[in-house]
Amino acid sequence: MAATTATGCTDGTGGDGNDEGRDRTQRTTRTHPAALTWQQEVRVADALQRLTKQCMGRHGFAYWEDLGLTLLESRPVRFVQDDVAWARTYGYGSRIEAKSARVRESNPNGAYRQGLSYSRRAAFDVALDGGDSARMLTASLPGRGEIRKRIGGCTQEAERTLYGDPAEWFRTSKTALGLSSLYGKQLMEDRRLSAAVQAWSHCMKKAGQPYEDPQAARDAVRAETGRLGPAHSDDAFTGERATAVADATCARRVSLRAVATERETRYLDRLRDRYGEDIDAYRHFGRRAYERAVHIVPERD
Repeated sequence: MAATTATGCTDGTGGDGNDEGRDRTQRTTRTHPAALTWQQEVRVADALQRLTKQCMGRHGFAYWEDLGLTLLESRPVRFVQDDVAWARTYGYGSRIEAKSARVRESNPNGAYRQGLSYSRRAAFDVALDGGDSARMLTASLPGRGEIRKRIGGCTQEAERTLYGDPAEWFRTSKTALGLSSLYGKQLMEDRRLSAAVQAWSHCMKKAGQPYEDPQAARDAVRAETGRLGPAHSDDAFTGERATAVADATCARRVSLRAVATERETRYLDRLRDRYGEDIDAYRHFGRRAYERAVHIVPERD
């Protein structure tokens, strides 16, 4: 599991006074685009939904946007979670997961589609994603074969509006987001990261939470929640929050996020000779999408 999202920016030093030296300097000082924050990713996702709704309306169909979670509830819980205030409110997000599941189960789009006649249902599918005639996109997963995706209709229109080229966005996103599979094991065994995790573990033990790493803490919380069952959900959540707060507090105390980010960036940079263009293209697509999204939807509350 990747510890954080790499931030991607390289620094260089001066040249040796000739053209070759200046060229080398320009290469080493080139600034790579930054990855979107999770807040920005949520806004892009909301913009995709808004564009899809507008497109479906033009085809004569209703379509509901999924805004069941607040912005803070939409925050991803990664390997390092060091937001103490968030942990104090949401623990590790178990109640958010349950809420998200309820939102998916009650999604009005499915019920609306089922209520249409056979012919209108087929037309709905074509309008939404191209139906059976949708084109197939293919992308390579680094070291793990290929993945495919059907795209057409309003889904394709929305992606084209935000990203420009849905096929290239799909290809570069799957490449960039799949790179952690090439360095994930090395990262988690990295000496500096391991030392920081050990310091986190020592801090947790002093807090009465004897876990070797953040994932072990979350696994234990999940197991305890399952053991207690629905009848004791409040007790389970109290325990979850206590562990999550200790986790976040210790992560801050030992600067675990800073170490994890620096080490992941280092491993990612080693892959730039082969995958650098795809990484930068993926981030350029994301930046372009976000710049357009801010004119389509407000930030979620």
